[in-house]
Amino acid sequence: MVTTLTDARHARHIAEQVPDPELPMLTLADLGVLRDVSVATDGTVVASLTPTYSGCPAMAEMRAHVAARLTAAGYRQVQVRTVLDPPWTTDWITPDGRRKLAEHGIAAPGPATRSASGPVPLTLSATRRTVPCPLCGSADTEETSRFGATSCKALWRCRSCREPFEYVKEI
Repeated sequence: MVTTLTDARHARHIAEQVPDPELPMLTLADLGVLRDVSVATDGTVVASLTPTYSGCPAMAEMRAHVAARLTAAGYRQVQVRTVLDPPWTTDWITPDGRRKLAEHGIAAPGPATRSASGPVPLTLSATRRTVPCPLCGSADTEETSRFGATSCKALWRCRSCREPFEYVKEI
């Protein structure tokens, strides 16, 4: 079987449309976890996903949804691989993904503090982080819980509009 660049583009387009199970307003492409989609010479579609963190409980569902969408699109042989290197960072969230988060009342993360060659540095200062309210734009906000509905999010409240909101943590 001869594969073409068109096959790979079509397969990637299908995989890019899969929504994230925890943030369904985002696709896996918006979130930056869809790393690669290729078509082997035997016609097997290979999609590579990088989890937001190594223990992400949504990975099994992500893999299953990517495989199901590609199979439904007519690809007979599909493999979905988990790729851990390089590790995912919130810097991989696309501008469109950041816009979608804000439209849904979730504050997008700022730049990650991770260096390209090492672990996330530990900061022991009491410096207050500023997280603008995604609803009214005020910087007068406060963290109410370091942990939200998922490990990737924290809970915040705006002192100006008094509304609670979620914040995606930098990784």
